[in-house]
Amino acid sequence: MILENKLSDDLVKIIEARHHDPFSVLGAHSKDDKTTVTIFLPDTQKASLNNSLILQRIEGTDLFQWTGKSSELEIPYTVDRQINSELTSHDYDPYCFQPQLSEYDLHLFAEGKHWHAYRVFGAHTHNVDGVEGVLFATWAPSAERISIIGDFNQWDGRRHPMRSRGDTGVWELFIPGLTAGDLYKFEIKNRDDGSLHSKKDPYGQQCELRPGTASIVTAPTQYEWQDGDWMSTRNQADWLHLPHSVYEVHLGSWKRNEAGEFLNYIEMADQLVPYVKELGFTHIELLPITEHPLDISWGYQTTGYFAPTSRFGSPDQLRYFIDKCHQNNIGIILDWVPGHFPKDAHGLARFDGSALYEHADPRQGEHQDWGTLIFNYGRNEVFNFLLSSAFYWLGEFHIDGLRVDAVASMLYLDYSREGDNWIPNKHGGRENLEVIEFLQHMNSVLHQEFPGSLITAEESTSYPMVSRPAHMGGLGFSMKWNMGWMHDILEYMKQDAIHRRYHHDSLTFGLLYAFTENFVLPFSHDEVVHGKGSMLNKMPGDEWQRFANLRLLYTLMFTYPGKKLLFMGSEFAQGNEWNCEQSLDWYTLDYPLHKGMKTLVSDLNKLYTETPALYRHEFDPHGFEWLDCNDREHSILSFIRKDGEQRVISIFNFTPVPRENYRIGVPEKGNYKAIFNSDSEYYGGSNFENKPLVQTEETPWSDRAYSIVMNLPPLSGIVLQKAD
Repeated sequence: MILENKLSDDLVKIIEARHHDPFSVLGAHSKDDKTTVTIFLPDTQKASLNNSLILQRIEGTDLFQWTGKSSELEIPYTVDRQINSELTSHDYDPYCFQPQLSEYDLHLFAEGKHWHAYRVFGAHTHNVDGVEGVLFATWAPSAERISIIGDFNQWDGRRHPMRSRGDTGVWELFIPGLTAGDLYKFEIKNRDDGSLHSKKDPYGQQCELRPGTASIVTAPTQYEWQDGDWMSTRNQADWLHLPHSVYEVHLGSWKRNEAGEFLNYIEMADQLVPYVKELGFTHIELLPITEHPLDISWGYQTTGYFAPTSRFGSPDQLRYFIDKCHQNNIGIILDWVPGHFPKDAHGLARFDGSALYEHADPRQGEHQDWGTLIFNYGRNEVFNFLLSSAFYWLGEFHIDGLRVDAVASMLYLDYSREGDNWIPNKHGGRENLEVIEFLQHMNSVLHQEFPGSLITAEESTSYPMVSRPAHMGGLGFSMKWNMGWMHDILEYMKQDAIHRRYHHDSLTFGLLYAFTENFVLPFSHDEVVHGKGSMLNKMPGDEWQRFANLRLLYTLMFTYPGKKLLFMGSEFAQGNEWNCEQSLDWYTLDYPLHKGMKTLVSDLNKLYTETPALYRHEFDPHGFEWLDCNDREHSILSFIRKDGEQRVISIFNFTPVPRENYRIGVPEKGNYKAIFNSDSEYYGGSNFENKPLVQTEETPWSDRAYSIVMNLPPLSGIVLQKAD
């Protein structure tokens, strides 16, 4: 108390690290021709300015002051201090520099319109008047004080309190002498209850490898991209009418090294890229690689919305991986999670001591199923944070698209809530109007700024016009996962063949709505975990029948209207469920049936990407025509895919019974040949006898003037094309 009586309130607040405006006290302050410099220097024996002007300690404190003629002090000035008999330091004073963030940046951010906020917020190497350092900025309107802490100041929140930028809620500080690679966090003191929160940087572009949680100052990238041809082609591509076949990958468990450790991004470029190219997929979709604290969350518990996870290397190593994909004509889609975030104390949760990024009311702000928090999409700064994250990945990493996770959980205020445990919108409805506005705006500007980019919704309800333009009232996504088709087909395939006749509608129902959206047909990671069984072990019957059923299922998917997605390991029929903590079961490729499945997937991709009738009109009913969808007694299905004059016929036998002399109506007279047969011996099939060419007969069938007679192999899909 004696000390407080001698010192001003401002100086006491600096000592106690609770001053809201440290720049009003620290640094140089002039009046008339006199200047006073005040500096807080713990662990300091003596100090001077510019190695000449002696700083005097304020008795009993770690505050030092110099007062003299303004002409004596050159600004910016250095602080030279003696720490002990052996240790000295020579640094510029952070508190002698002017504000660095422009009013225009702050205005755009407050309006929610700063697409490139990641260039302003976070930590960036910076030069002020020839002085090198790092500029920090964050948004925390409920903070009484924020400090930068790190190894450079012994994680002491008293040493580097930040400058408040007033009503914007933004704080900034330029610290001279810091460089890329320095670890840091924000220490935030809540103005209401005085609580302290040590937080990683929401805009941080690199993080410590878990279990560390600090952010890392990242240097501007020096990576020189070599994918100019890919980007130019993508920007002009008519993606609606191009093949799109996706290999979904969890980088942590696709393959590991001999020690069981993760492959890094460079090793992935050397191993994953040629593998995917060999299989013929057009895109790789990465489960979230945004930084996350827990391996077994698969990346969906994101804490770093601007930071590629350090598990697999540096940001520039990720750029190398993406570049290598593009050089091999493989696109990259990032699984992106704007629907929720974890409660980890070092993350976004109650960032400044208040419900800042989330809603305060748990009926709006918490997902009961996942124990995670929900973004407050109606807050401009949160809106801006998420939009800027999307811009960051597409712009800075040349990502070709985003798969937006759990859109249904975002759209509905009563998602997975019972009774009145939710708050209706202003019209009394269940739709989250703020989310709708966010998604429409985001999709519109991303498609505008990144031509050819693909933004896909994982949306599991019947919400209308998900993949229709925002100006038409849609949400503006490029595509939507067809969860209904996936569930119906898998449920059908699980049935023993003798019972499938009673479930035939599950095969055909999807065509009633197949063209209402731009659909992706997903057999994703979610279908091969948590007791659901692998794709192979969902299939009924003995070993041969399980493999035949799976070959049949994949043939149906690759010829059915809609883009394609297959999760890793499913391409070679891994028997075990996916385990994110270990490598895929690559040893199974030593067995003929598994090797045959991989060959089948490769050939299906080749068939799909080289046959315009199978991809040019996947979202257009004019590209599809039933031949026969009513033969439930034999569990046989047939349809035509077409593009102009090209027609491709697909016939499926969903029973293990060979169907000899089976008649099928066809659209044209002539000879037909099989261009694909899932029953081929090359894939492990029975090679049930069929003629190389089948000639039409003038026997009307199924409202067709001509027909052909074929032997249909058991549990098979055959693709025919006119030979003349």
